[in-house]
Amino acid sequence: MAKSRRQFMKVTSLGVLGAAAALRSHGQNPAAQNPTDLSPGAPPAFGAGPAVGPEVSTTTFAEAEKLMQFEMTAAERAVAAGSWRKTMAAVYERRTGPRKLALETTVAPATQWNPVLPGQKAGPERERFVRSQIDPGPRPTRDEDIAFASVTQLSRWIETRKLTSERLTNIYLKRLQEFDPKLHCVITLTRELALKQAKRADEEIAAGKYRGPLHGIPWGGKDLLDTAGIPTTYGAEPFRNRVPTEDAAVVKRLHEGGAVLVAKLSLGALALNDIWFGGQTMNPWLLEEASSGSSAGPGAATAAGLVGFAIGSETGGSIISPATRCGITGLRPTYGRVARTGAMTLCWSLDKLGAMTRSVEDAMLVLQAINGPDAGDVASVPSRLDFDAGASVEGLRVGYFPKWMKENPATAVDRAAVDVVKKVGMVPVEVSIPDWPYDSLNLILFAEGAAAFEELTLSGGLRELKAQVPDAWPNIFRQARFLSAVDFVQADRLRRKVAEEMARVFSQVDLLLVPSVRDEMLTITNFTGHPALVLRAGFVEVAKARSDWAPDPNHPLPTFSPPRRVPHGVTLIGRLFEEGPMVNAGLALERAFGVVGERPPGF
Repeated sequence: MAKSRRQFMKVTSLGVLGAAAALRSHGQNPAAQNPTDLSPGAPPAFGAGPAVGPEVSTTTFAEAEKLMQFEMTAAERAVAAGSWRKTMAAVYERRTGPRKLALETTVAPATQWNPVLPGQKAGPERERFVRSQIDPGPRPTRDEDIAFASVTQLSRWIETRKLTSERLTNIYLKRLQEFDPKLHCVITLTRELALKQAKRADEEIAAGKYRGPLHGIPWGGKDLLDTAGIPTTYGAEPFRNRVPTEDAAVVKRLHEGGAVLVAKLSLGALALNDIWFGGQTMNPWLLEEASSGSSAGPGAATAAGLVGFAIGSETGGSIISPATRCGITGLRPTYGRVARTGAMTLCWSLDKLGAMTRSVEDAMLVLQAINGPDAGDVASVPSRLDFDAGASVEGLRVGYFPKWMKENPATAVDRAAVDVVKKVGMVPVEVSIPDWPYDSLNLILFAEGAAAFEELTLSGGLRELKAQVPDAWPNIFRQARFLSAVDFVQADRLRRKVAEEMARVFSQVDLLLVPSVRDEMLTITNFTGHPALVLRAGFVEVAKARSDWAPDPNHPLPTFSPPRRVPHGVTLIGRLFEEGPMVNAGLALERAFGVVGERPPGF
């Protein structure tokens, strides 16, 4: 997740509460009430069982009140302290015993987030997928020119046997080895598997068995996607020797489509930012700054022409942010469209898997291959994908926020994009949303993340992670132990209210155009589940390296004089399960911007 790190201290200070270890039970029997003490027909009462857990005092509660920002009177505090061990301590038995119960990583919460509000239509009514019929042109002779070609071009050359998968795979394997020392984007190179898959792809295509647009195309997967017999490390020290026995659902689908896995790519440890156990992944356009995260490796490798495409994941900005910084296309699909079975869980109600590519149509080719539910992901749903690359965008209403276009992080490129919307025949529409505390939603993210990695927290495994700063997971997961269950429910209710507000906005427009890393929209749309498309829109100059991490006065970021030129992307937000119109708009804008072909110097 990318969004919350910059304002981490502000957000968490509002939500942290409770007294941690003091509230844990340590092995006493927490039976609520002795059944022999009950009269026939009398139900058990709260607070009538034996006292369990450690002693607490009024001082315990007085100190906890400072964290939870809730104050009791002295009398109320005395009642709470005197009854805690009988009324509340027993609820920790699942974790503290004596009847401890382990929750397997495959067990999802019973409550599920459904982004589609009651009475609303869940996406298109028909299934249609029509890719462009453009001539890919002659196949380049130089390997580097082939490496930077779009999947749209590569697939046509492979389909018509103007290029073999084996040659293309060897080009990418060579480039991965050559440039990874600069970028630190590869965790595991899958050479043996890749060459085997490429050879099979060539044989199948020669025999007339063409599997589709990704057949023979080399790709890289964010290293939180399980790959059978190949390490899947989550970028984190405690998991660096983890080798799964099955492929993730997305990996299976790409294998079935004939794609060639060349590398497991880096991610910030446990899907946060861009620092992993092997170092920090860097931006090919500006090697003095990191690539952003947590889909750091997919962003850097795709931008540098080391893979045909990559699969990333997003919880709070992990596709959007590195795609923007590295100057590529990122497609974050609607929550629930792509099954996450076999992918690391950070947040059950937020995680999404999506494509990271060098052009807009490429991203849709990938989405079409990985689309669909799986029984292993209870949040995944059947959904149709209606896309025609030749569809007109004339008259599409594109909402934008005038106030945001005048404020950071918006740039001249963002403002110019509004004029380009008009130029291609779409209609800009001014929109607004209420000034609500959207950051409060991050309580859900922190709580779910801490639950997903509870065992790592309690065992001390978090101490092995390279990043131990206040805005990294180790500290956040520990602090999240003190978040209030009541406030979690209230945040969940706020989430519903925000979803209703977004439904109101989308009753006025077909799409939204927003600055790519605008905090409010990163938070809102990740929690509501709306799809997003990032595409390169131009270039800006930066005088200082950018970072996902909170400022550290002891380690200032590099500065540049004169400023450095780097790519900049804008983001389109679509209606739920309506990626088709969003990508059509992206195709029209990509052609009008005319900047997609430029490559990072030195690659």
